[in-house]
Amino acid sequence: MTAIAALLLAAGVLLIASPWLWPRTAEPRDRRRSLAPFAELLARAGLSTASPVVLLAVVVLSGVVGGALVLLLVPVVALAPVAGVVGASLPILALRARAAARRRALRQVWPDVVDHLVSGIRAGLGLPEAIGALAEAAPEAVRGPFREFRREYTRTARFGEALDDLKTALADPVADRIVETLRMAREVGGTELPAVLRALAQYLRTDAAVRSEVDARQSWVRNAARLGVAAPWVVLLLLGTRPEAAAAYNTAGGAVLVLVGLGVSLVAYRLMIALGRLPEEGRWFR
Repeated sequence: MTAIAALLLAAGVLLIASPWLWPRTAEPRDRRRSLAPFAELLARAGLSTASPVVLLAVVVLSGVVGGALVLLLVPVVALAPVAGVVGASLPILALRARAAARRRALRQVWPDVVDHLVSGIRAGLGLPEAIGALAEAAPEAVRGPFREFRREYTRTARFGEALDDLKTALADPVADRIVETLRMAREVGGTELPAVLRALAQYLRTDAAVRSEVDARQSWVRNAARLGVAAPWVVLLLLGTRPEAAAAYNTAGGAVLVLVGLGVSLVAYRLMIALGRLPEEGRWFR
């Protein structure tokens, strides 16, 4: 009985001291900060409802499966970590490609969104009602976030918070600029909002046309970079299926050669992609 009483007393003291020993907010905050790049990538890809933890698990699983599969098919030990790196990179690369495609698609629809906003304001609608009307009037690609804005504003009548949620859901630098323009117009008033929005729509159309033309001309640089990086590794995988080549690459010198080749390939790929990439507008109003 004495031992049980001592254990219960120790447990009680531990529970009393637990808020100071293990603060509840420290770990989740650190976790959210460490997973913020994954959350931002998911938002830019249009998957803001997905969990960053799930993406992290997919990255790890993809790397493990890629390394194990290559090691099973090609008996070269040094290729396993290379395949693991490539496998772990595939989900990130897929999301980045999806985010880039989404940004290109949205770049074409923002001028129409601004035109609908101007029409609603000129028709006498209030600013929240004009934004909410985009749930039906806007192009299909962006109707979902505007439906959420209308639902949130109808439920809470808090314009600023609804705009913040809209900006998070859209996750686009042009949307940030439009949202902040509307926020400023709501807070300070003014009669120049339609003129400002019309000028913004004209600028967005010009920018989209120029970017589309330049992007088409630069696409060969990106395709050449991908082909130039992938081709040597495909050849190496084919060579690794032969016993004499596998024995050569399983030596210390062969492992060093593979790892150095991986580093050189990554540096060359990043350089070529940087040369063929157009400067993207940053999100300054997050």
